[in-house]
Amino acid sequence: MRRLIVNADDFGLTEGVNRGIIEAHRAGLVTSTSLMVDAPAAEAAATLSRGYPDLSVGLHFVDDGPDLDQPAHAEREFARQLERFRALVGAEPTHVDSHHHVHFARMATFDRLVRPLGVPLRGDGHVRYLGAFFAHPRSGEVDRELIRPPFLLGLLEREALGEFTELGCHPGRVSDELRSSYAHEREIELATLTERGLRERIASLGLALASYRDWRAAAG
Repeated sequence: MRRLIVNADDFGLTEGVNRGIIEAHRAGLVTSTSLMVDAPAAEAAATLSRGYPDLSVGLHFVDDGPDLDQPAHAEREFARQLERFRALVGAEPTHVDSHHHVHFARMATFDRLVRPLGVPLRGDGHVRYLGAFFAHPRSGEVDRELIRPPFLLGLLEREALGEFTELGCHPGRVSDELRSSYAHEREIELATLTERGLRERIASLGLALASYRDWRAAAG
């Protein structure tokens, strides 16, 4: 049986995003999430997560400044955010990724930083990553069909081929405090991820929902 991790990015961004992620976990497909430790609702997100022990929580590293290309700066900032994560969550992250995938262009640096934790870094090859469930495929382009059930099922059938696959997603409830170009799309994602019968249709593809804790157990 191939296993599918459905990971919601941006946990902690706003109270509305937090609510949407928890709803998508409780009533839908989301099995994991990634916490933005400096975001306005990060503390509330960490508190919420304690009520859902089956939800694995990773670190969503955030830094888009020019100094990120300096390994010493990346190391200091990663260490700071990791310590903040530990203080908020009271545990180690189950996985690591980054806002806007800033680590992808700096994989060597981030692989060195994450490796001591013994958890997957998005894109490092341990877990196949699918990022196409996203309504902004290119800058300035919006295609909401990419976050509806038919596209999602086709994507999983074609691409979820490894022992473990991560599907990235961004569900949320839109509220006044949300300052993001990705807003109403979060509500559409939430509706898709909680659609009745979708879990069974995914199972019919030979996929079982799993979390990053399951990956750790399988890795030994």
